[in-house]
Amino acid sequence: MTTLKAERRSVEMKAKRLRREGFVTGNVIGREIEGSIPVKILKAEAERLLKTCAKGSRITLEVDGEPMDALIKEIAWNPLKGEIQEMDFQALVSGEKVHSVAEIYLLNHEKVTTGILQQHLKEISYQALPDALVEKVEIDVGGMRLGDSVSVKDLPIASNPEIELITDPGTVVVSVSAAHNAPEEEESGEEEEG
Repeated sequence: MTTLKAERRSVEMKAKRLRREGFVTGNVIGREIEGSIPVKILKAEAERLLKTCAKGSRITLEVDGEPMDALIKEIAWNPLKGEIQEMDFQALVSGEKVHSVAEIYLLNHEKVTTGILQQHLKEISYQALPDALVEKVEIDVGGMRLGDSVSVKDLPIASNPEIELITDPGTVVVSVSAAHNAPEEEESGEEEEG
């Protein structure tokens, strides 16, 4: 499991200042933690972690040298600079279900040559025990053709008995639609007429 080192931070020091000094700020919450633990992480360490982990990943979070089993709950980015600003974590407790998300990754999308591939869902929300957490769901869309779609219920995560889905199983994850909408599907073809 990946380890991320963090230090407790003083709430008196503003997060903005810490970010200017090369840190990512965050908080650790959990059933056995009163309130939350404010933390700071070296930005370079956080960026290194995010090359292999994402929201919903289970990691070892080392706060002031004390390791804990944790889940990455939220990641906040600066949209202008494209830099990570904040990461929030949940300390995991063995035997206690946790709410998490599995990010969806489409594989072989370049092989879809009929129609336009559309991803409707970026992540699947669920509850599970720490040992059953799923970080990502990969969907091979290479064989999809015009009119095909994949719903949450079609994925292995939906049939996993250790996972309790929160996202509606009927939700469409990915579909292939016509490149130009037919008039009966959508009535916004006025720009072509004239």
